[in-house]
Formats: sequence, C-alpha cells, structure tokens
Amino acid sequence: MTAVETADVDQGRKSAAPTRPFSAYEWMIAGRYLRSRRRETFISVIAGFSFAGIMLGVATLIIVMAVMNGFRSELLGKILGINGHMLVQPIDLPLTDYDAVAARLEGVPEVVSAIPFIEGQALVSGPAGNLGALVRGVHEVDLRRVPLIANNVRSGSLDGFDEGEGIAIGSRMAQQLGVAEGDNITIISPRGSVTPMGVTPRLKAYPVSAVFEIGMSEYDSTFVFMPLEEAQAYFNMDTKATGIEVYVVDPDNVGIMTKAIEEAAERPTFVTDWRQRNVTFFSALEVERNVMFIILTLIVLVAALNIISGLIMLVKDKGRDIAVLRTMGATRGSIMRIFLITGASIGCVGTFAGFVLGLVVCLNIESIRQGVSWLTSTQLFDPTLYFLSRLPAEIDSGETLTVLLMALVLSLLATLYPAWRAARLDPVEALRYE
Repeated sequence: MTAVETADVDQGRKSAAPTRPFSAYEWMIAGRYLRSRRRETFISVIAGFSFAGIMLGVATLIIVMAVMNGFRSELLGKILGINGHMLVQPIDLPLTDYDAVAARLEGVPEVVSAIPFIEGQALVSGPAGNLGALVRGVHEVDLRRVPLIANNVRSGSLDGFDEGEGIAIGSRMAQQLGVAEGDNITIISPRGSVTPMGVTPRLKAYPVSAVFEIGMSEYDSTFVFMPLEEAQAYFNMDTKATGIEVYVVDPDNVGIMTKAIEEAAERPTFVTDWRQRNVTFFSALEVERNVMFIILTLIVLVAALNIISGLIMLVKDKGRDIAVLRTMGATRGSIMRIFLITGASIGCVGTFAGFVLGLVVCLNIESIRQGVSWLTSTQLFDPTLYFLSRLPAEIDSGETLTVLLMALVLSLLATLYPAWRAARLDPVEALRYE
C-alpha cells in the first residue's frame, strides 16, 4: 500500500461519523436475538416465561388494586350513605329541641342536611322466622333526603309515610321473614310497659309499606324505618330524639367541621364522625390493601429474575457473535445497548400486555364473576360474607401508573448485569477456540 493510499484510509477513518446510540442496527440485532431458532429454543422459552410472568404480574396487581379500591368506595358509600358523616348526640339534657337544632346545623357551610332520628334494637318476626333489627324512626321528608333509601325502593312507596303506621324494610329482611309489601310483621322490644310484675316486652304489628334494596346485605337485612312519631311512642321516647345525623359535602373534611357543628348546636353535644366510628374497619382494609400490593409485586420481581437468567444464557450462547461484532468495530456501549434492548423489550411488551389484560378484566369483572359462577355451579363472592351484592372494581390512574412504572423499572434493572457482562466480553478469549 502506497503512502497516498495509507493517507486516504487514515483520512476516511477520521471522517467516519461514530454510530449514534440505539441506532437501527442495534435494534435489528436485538430483534434477531429475540426470535427463536432451533438451537436457541430453550432461551426463547425462558424469554416467553418472563414475558408471561410480567404480563400476569402487572394484570394481577391492577385487578387486585382496582377491586380493593372498589370495595372501599362501595363500602364507604353504603356506610356513609345510611349512617351520615357526623353524629350529634345530646349531653346532660334530652334532645327535645331536635328540629331547632337540626335547622341550625343545616345553616353551617358545607352541611347538606341534618336528620333527627330515634334508634333502638328490636326483634322482628314474620311467617318465615325471626331476625334482630335496628329500628330507626325518621320523618318522611328526611327519609327522602337519603338517596340510598329513596332511590332504591323496590316495591311499595314512601308516600304518606308520616301519616300511617307503615314501615320500610330491606329486601333481604323481607326475603328472610317471608313477607312482601302489604304484609304485617311484628316488632318486639324488650323495653315495653312498666307493670307491677316488672317491664314487659312490647309487641306491635306493622304493615310493610315499602321494601328497599341498598345493595349491602348487612343493611338490607338489618334496618327498619318507621315514622318518627311512631318510633317515639313505641320506644317510650315522648318528645325526645336519639341524635342528629349530619351529611356534609366532603366526608374527608369532617375533622375541621367539628367545632363549627358544636357551636351551631348551641347546647352541650357529643360529636363523632364516620372515621371515629369505623376506624377499625377501614384501617383493616388499608392494611390488607398495602400487604396485597407488596405480595403481588413479588410476581413481577420473579419475572424480572427470569429476564436476568435468560439474558445471561443468551450472552453465553452469543459469545462468538459478540466477538465478531467487536472485531468489526462495535463498541462496548453498542453491545451493552443491544442486550439492554433485548431484555427491556420483554419487560415493556409484557407490561403493556398486562395493562391491557388488567383493564379488560376490570371493566368486565362482574360478568366474569357471573360466568365463573355459572360454569362451576357455585356462588362466588357470597353477599352474606362480603356485604356487597356485586363485585366492584374502581381503577385508580395514579396507582395504575405506579404499577406500570414499577414493572418497567424492574425489567430495566434486570437487563443491566447481563448487558454489562456482554460488553466486557474479550473478543480474543471468545474466538480463541473457534
């Protein structure tokens, strides 16, 4: 080679532009490594299991988190929809001025309604059996302001509720007692009339004027609503009320409204909110939700470990190819990026597929439950055990994004070590015995 030719070659090497990161040839080689060949079937099987593991892990996390969120929202809506956000009870003196106090409470900003009520426990008896019940006396106008009752009357009507002696009961109670609209049930209270022989239980028959269905089995089988004046007479309350339930615009702000409610009552009262009355229940739900998230994250972690093992075997199998690429001018960074693309592709596609699968299942979860129940001839999600009559699912965008980012990060981290090993491979050692 002459001096001129040597100078031209050197000038060509200097003028050649370096290959940019993640160039087309890196993606092409990574794609070929992902495709199965006869000699690499076992490696492709490991990649397939890694893909399936990440897909199922992400889908399971999304589904479980959505169901847990749905449980919490449904239970919170049912519990607060019938029990109120705040409870005002009298101290020292009986609550005889409940209408005036309720009117003052409704004047507080952010308060939607204030409902006076009488509450007592009793035994209800029907043709098919007996049940323990929570009897609550309210005005008809106040009962109509509770959407869970007013909007879910399945038979009968609340018209003329205050004028008559009719009562409203839940659908499950009606079913268990064997009664329907127009039938009579007997309510038995241990606090009856005082006689020389002691206190005798009070028994009185009431016609069923309305049957409602909230959708929470515990409430549908427990609550009995009767007119406030009739409840006062039945429970010997004269002109008194048990307390006043307050409904507010935002249930999460009840803590800062306590002082305003106490001042508006203008009498000694004891105010409690829904968080204090249900602290154990909702704390247990939160703990269960967090633990389930941690446990199910292990599925994604195991799938990421499969990516590591698959890539390490791929690096070992492709040692000769890596050496040839290095001798042809491929840099260590280029080799590392090729195997990063190979492993990250499995994680990214698996994560996206898991997201789609989880979304489809969440949107059709009640239909899937009914289909599985029909195929297995069993009752999945028994309302008597899980309180709700349908399986709820509520997808939270923030949580879903967290799950997707976690899966992508784990998949990317799993590719770092195998890719680093591939980049450090010495081409001389790899080709020594070829």
